Amino acid sequence: MKNPDIVFIVLDTQRADRLGAYGYKPDLTPNLDQFASQSVVFEQAISPAQWTIPSHASLFSGLYPTAHQVTQSSHSLSPEIPHLAEILTDAGYQTVGFCNNPLVGVLNNGFKRGFQAFYNYGGAFPSLPQTASRWPKPVAWLMERYTQFLRRISYPIQNFFGRSDLAFRLSLNSWTTPLWSKMANFKGQNARSVRDVSRFLREREGQGEERPLFLFLNLMETHLPFWPPGEVVDRVLPYFRHSKEAREIMRAWNREAYRWAAPLAEPLEELESRVLNDMYDAEVAYQDGYLGELFAVLNGRARQQDTLTIIVADHGDGLGDHQYFGHAFVAYQELVHVPLIIQWPRRLAAGQRLATPVSTRRIFHTVLDAIGQLPEKPNLDPVRVHGLTLLNTVHGRDPEQGTAYSEIYPPLNFVQAIENRQPHLLAPFRCLSPRRAVVQAGDSVTFKLIQVDAEPDELFNLRADPLELEDRLADHGEETAVLNQSINRLAANLAQQRASLSSGAEIELDDQLRQQLRGLGYID
Repeated sequence: MKNPDIVFIVLDTQRADRLGAYGYKPDLTPNLDQFASQSVVFEQAISPAQWTIPSHASLFSGLYPTAHQVTQSSHSLSPEIPHLAEILTDAGYQTVGFCNNPLVGVLNNGFKRGFQAFYNYGGAFPSLPQTASRWPKPVAWLMERYTQFLRRISYPIQNFFGRSDLAFRLSLNSWTTPLWSKMANFKGQNARSVRDVSRFLREREGQGEERPLFLFLNLMETHLPFWPPGEVVDRVLPYFRHSKEAREIMRAWNREAYRWAAPLAEPLEELESRVLNDMYDAEVAYQDGYLGELFAVLNGRARQQDTLTIIVADHGDGLGDHQYFGHAFVAYQELVHVPLIIQWPRRLAAGQRLATPVSTRRIFHTVLDAIGQLPEKPNLDPVRVHGLTLLNTVHGRDPEQGTAYSEIYPPLNFVQAIENRQPHLLAPFRCLSPRRAVVQAGDSVTFKLIQVDAEPDELFNLRADPLELEDRLADHGEETAVLNQSINRLAANLAQQRASLSSGAEIELDDQLRQQLRGLGYID
C-alpha cells in the first residue's frame, strides 16, 4: 500500500485556549473547529519549549531541547541528528515547505535541511513559488534570477542580524520596528502562502504525481505586531475604530518590539489588556478565514482518506498573564499548552478527544511511524519511532504514561536587551533562570510542577485551575516529590542523550521507556 500523504501545519504563536475546539468563543474559528470535529483533538498537548527555535528543532528531530542543543538563535541543528524532511526524502517522499517565520526559513540553522523545495515568505527577499508570480513567464524568470542574486547577498546579512546581539538590540528601537516588521516581512505573507499551498495542491492533483507528499506549512499570523484587516477588526472588536485611545495603545505596541518579550514591571491597564487580547483574537479569526480555503482543497483531493494532516502550534503567547508578555521566560500554560489536532480518515476515527498529556515532539515519531519501513540512518532508532507515535496514545497505550515535559531556556538576546534597558527586572522575574515543567495526569487531577533553577517552584492542578492562579506546592508535598523526581530523571536522561549525540553514538533508551515499549510489543 502506498505511504500516506502528510500535511504538517504549524500555527506559530497560537494559544490553545483561543480556539473554539478548546472551549473558546464558538464563532471565532469555525473552520478550525469544523476540521477538529473530524479529527482527533489532544486536549493537553504540551510543547517541549516556549519559543520558536527550540520548539521547531524538537518538531523536526523528535528530541527535547537539552538533547538537540538548539536553544538559541545562534545554534544550528547538528548533522548528526536526522531531520524529519531528510528522512522522508530518503523514503521517497516529495518534500516541500512553505514558511512565514524568518527564524525557520531564513536563519542558517539546519531547519530547511532535507526539503527538496522550501519557499520562504519572510525576510527581505522572499523565495516564492513561480506559480505565485504575477508577471508573464519571461519577466518572471528574469525577476526570479535577480531575486535569487539579491537573496544570496541578503541571507548572510539577515543571518548576522538574527544572531548578532548588537543588531538585535538595534532592531528593538521603536523607529526601526516598522521597517523590519513590514519591509523585511517579519511575519511573512501568511494569507498568500496559504493560497500558494492551495494552488500547489490543486496543480499537483492534476499532474498525477506518484510520489507521496510531505508538505510543511508555518503561519505567523498570531505573532505581534497585530494588524489584521479592518473588516476582521470591526467584527471582533467593534469598539476599536471609534476609540482613539485603543488605537494609540495598539500603535505603541506594534512599534515597540522590546515590549513583545519583556516582563511587565506593572500589570497592564484594563483597556490595554482588552485591546491586546481582542486584537490577538482578531488575528486568530483572520487566520481561520484563509485556512478555510486550504481545508476545502484538502477535502477535495483524491487521497483525502489517506492523508495524515497534523495541526499544531510551536508555542503559545503571553498577553500579560502572570505579568509576563510574549514567549521568552516562563513555563505557564499560555506558552506551552498548544493545540494539537490530527486527522487521518483511513486510520483514525473522527470526533475523538484525548485528555492525556502528550509532548508535541512526538509528531516526529507519529509521521515516521505512519510511513512504516524507515530508511537506515545513524541515530534513527525504529523501535523508538514506532513506540512513541501518538497513535499509541489514541489507542489507549500511551508509552509515556500520561506525562509531558517542557524545558525553558531563556533566549539570551532578550536577556541582554533587558539588561540594557531594565536591568532591575532581571532578578525579580528570574529572566536568567532555566525552567523545567512536567504535566502528569492522574485519576481525578492533572498536576503540573514547575522547577526554577532545578528546584520545585510551583505546583498547579490544571483540571481545577487551568489558568494556574493557585500554587498548591505547600499543600501537596508527596505529589511534588514524585513529580520533582520525574523531572530530574528526565533531565538526567536527556543529558545522556546529548552526550551520546555529541559523540555520534545511537540514542540510548532509558529503563522506564524500554519497559513501556516492551509492554507495547516493540522490543523483546
